Amino acid sequence: MHIHILGICGTFMGGVAQLAVASGHKVTGCDANVYPPMSDQLEAAGIALTEGFDAGQISLKPDVFVIGNAVSRGNPLLEAILDQGLPYVSGPQWLSEHVLQGRWVLAVAGTHGKTTTASMLAYILEKAGLEPGFLIGGVPVDFGVSARLGKTPLFVIEADEYDTAFCDKRSKFVHYRPRTVILNNLEFDHADIFPDLAAIETQFHHLVRTLPATGRIIANAREESLKRVLAHGCWTPVDWFNGWKGGWSTRGDDADGSLVICDENGDEIGRVSWELTGAHNRANACAALLAARHVGVSIPDGLAALSEFRNVKRRMEVRGEAGGVKVYDDFAHHPTAIATTLDGLRRKVGPAARIIAVLEPRSNTMKMGTMKDLLPQSLRLADQVFCYCGNLGWDAQAALAPLGAHQSCFDDFAALVAAVAAEARPGDHVVVMSNGGFGGIHQKLLDALGRP
Repeated sequence: MHIHILGICGTFMGGVAQLAVASGHKVTGCDANVYPPMSDQLEAAGIALTEGFDAGQISLKPDVFVIGNAVSRGNPLLEAILDQGLPYVSGPQWLSEHVLQGRWVLAVAGTHGKTTTASMLAYILEKAGLEPGFLIGGVPVDFGVSARLGKTPLFVIEADEYDTAFCDKRSKFVHYRPRTVILNNLEFDHADIFPDLAAIETQFHHLVRTLPATGRIIANAREESLKRVLAHGCWTPVDWFNGWKGGWSTRGDDADGSLVICDENGDEIGRVSWELTGAHNRANACAALLAARHVGVSIPDGLAALSEFRNVKRRMEVRGEAGGVKVYDDFAHHPTAIATTLDGLRRKVGPAARIIAVLEPRSNTMKMGTMKDLLPQSLRLADQVFCYCGNLGWDAQAALAPLGAHQSCFDDFAALVAAVAAEARPGDHVVVMSNGGFGGIHQKLLDALGRP
């Protein structure tokens, strides 16, 4: 089969493309910005890429056009496809029908931690010799790729609640038909497509409705939203985690890097040392361990794997050190994720070390200002906060005013870099938080910090 993918350079669609090639299909694709690193991965896989969405691409005559959810009505190629009645399908539906069909799908859903938890789960299965396939919205350091077909029926997928395509406004994850699912957490997000939290809960229940009675739900006991979802109807056994009673739990110390897992009775099952920080990552680990247990991997064996797990690129990734200052790259872009990221680092480096947070409110939800009032509290553990205000539709200076003299806002990118470099001193930790490339700020900061 020849498929032509519209919006191929996104993480998800790029992963679909690589899985399609590995399955023996011919793949071509296009995007508005054909850029590295995804363009390099795709070209290395032998995939021909076209810059832009000109209608002339219909002359490629693929068997089907696969439409990414970033492509909307008015797109010239999409309009030509519709005008001529050519076959098309969404990315999640194509994936479900041609890659996931007949496989044991382990899906990781939730507002936060999907990429990290899915990466942990895939690595646990890999270390157990189960050679899973996976499609993850980031690049696990231990694998070096975001997607792999795998050699067994097991397939780990990051299950996103964002909508599927211009023609299908259900969440992507309803297409995946998992047997094992992690419901990591559930908060309001994606204000561009969901009016409120209840609307997202409805989509999560659509996912729950697809699970077999022989499957397993791994659910966060601290999330009232998830309890509401399951109260609407649940036909699948549930393992609760992150609770105090009746659920599996974790404890640990970021200072010594310990991770301890306890069962429903509070009895310790095992402990290891590992590289990650924060209570959120310990909870992620517990969820991954329970999901792996559902396919036969013991908790002790899973813990042994996590002791070697090296996280995901752009999740508290140390990009370098210059002038005695460490610069980190983190994907956090929701107030809860910002708060947990800073909390984990604070517990690791101690109260005396200075943390400088550099924030780009770039997601659609953040650009809309829906959560701007939550930002000051989420950033409270940083000693200084620098915010890039370019292209925001709300007043960041006013929103961050509760932080007083500890915050600065910049419309000019170069001025922001200069100000952060001037503020930082040896021993500081600079955490850059954005869900985009942020203009290559990490290297620019390292260059500026390294100048005499």
